[in-house]
Amino acid sequence: MSVTYHEATKHSYWSVRTEGGGLDWSRQPSPFKIYANAPLIPLDLDRPWHRFIYLLGGINASKSYPGITYYLRTIPSAGALYPIEIYFQARGHRDFADGIYHFDVANLGVRLLYELRDGEGVEYLFPDKRQVEGLLFLYSGIYYRSSWKYRTRAFRYLLLDGGHALGALEAAAFWINHGYQIRYRFDRAKLHHHFGFGQGEFFLASGVVGRFSDQEAQGLGMELDFVDGTGHFLPDPRIEEAYWDGIALRGCRLQPRFPQNPFQPQKLEEAILKRRSARDFTATFMKREQLEFLLHYMGDVIPSDCDEEVRIWTLVHRVEGMEPGIYLNGRLVKAGNFAKEGSYLCLEQEFVQRTAATFFLTSSGSNYQPLYQKAGHIGQRCYVGGSYLGLGVSGIGAYYDDEVARFLGTSEMVLYALALGSHSGG
Repeated sequence: MSVTYHEATKHSYWSVRTEGGGLDWSRQPSPFKIYANAPLIPLDLDRPWHRFIYLLGGINASKSYPGITYYLRTIPSAGALYPIEIYFQARGHRDFADGIYHFDVANLGVRLLYELRDGEGVEYLFPDKRQVEGLLFLYSGIYYRSSWKYRTRAFRYLLLDGGHALGALEAAAFWINHGYQIRYRFDRAKLHHHFGFGQGEFFLASGVVGRFSDQEAQGLGMELDFVDGTGHFLPDPRIEEAYWDGIALRGCRLQPRFPQNPFQPQKLEEAILKRRSARDFTATFMKREQLEFLLHYMGDVIPSDCDEEVRIWTLVHRVEGMEPGIYLNGRLVKAGNFAKEGSYLCLEQEFVQRTAATFFLTSSGSNYQPLYQKAGHIGQRCYVGGSYLGLGVSGIGAYYDDEVARFLGTSEMVLYALALGSHSGG
């Protein structure tokens, strides 16, 4: 089904010109989900673990236009629609009482949804039922926030945004000097029941920032009422089918290794907080050492229970000491300056021509949801690393799928594109 969905949502030169349609602003979804009946615990940003939660996706800027204000966060999101919700379970943690929480981004706090009783925990829905001492994060997606604008292709954006959120978890873990791991294998349907989800919200992944004990979780008595996370909703059966048909993971490869932390903590925090999607690229050269730093970080291991290979293709346009061309794994595949071709492939977005390099991420993996979220995670590494180096980055989820594959000379699925370079805001 994932292959069927991917094929059905490809862009082409003709499809983007014939499948248009304006946005129904009367049905614009809210970007915030609020559990108004649950107690709010404000985040004290002077406390490291509270600040850790904030770095996962808190508001750090806003942009106002006539009649509307967009609240920007520490993570990027396609169209600034922010479909990802963050929940977490705390157990034996010094700053959060044992319970299940929701990150209330709009109110800069967390909501206590449920107090854990002895032996309880969401861990009972994972293959390894061992209790986590620390924080266990659960990431969900509310797909209408994206499908309102991007229609059925929105499931791709949802997964990429989920991957960006996982990448933000990694960056925050680096900042607080703690390990983490990602888990995709858990009982989604039962977890949805516990959280009272409707058809428009579903869990995508989990992240562990803690240690495993010898005790197993013995179930969970929590049954939350449904809380609307959009204000408006139009179902898309194709997205829902793609999700449910793709949760049965097969042949998962465990990646137990942890990536190297290449950052200084204070500089890393500054990079997270000032990160923005750039468009104002200046057509100037970047240093080869900067690109090599980024590629090493982007290609480093990601600890998870269902790892898929994602290839990083680099179109080098303006990098000191490097011949322009298409590179794969540091090897020049085809020489030439392909800035114009890269711009065309990314739906003819002119700013791509002014970048120093363009990345395309591809995969032939079989577990669609983990591999797509891994692409988003790699994209978040590009954003954080680029911001750390003072460079601009722009994630691009729209491109001419088959033309990109032909241009690269691959039969793999094209998952994501990223533009990189110097910019006037840097």
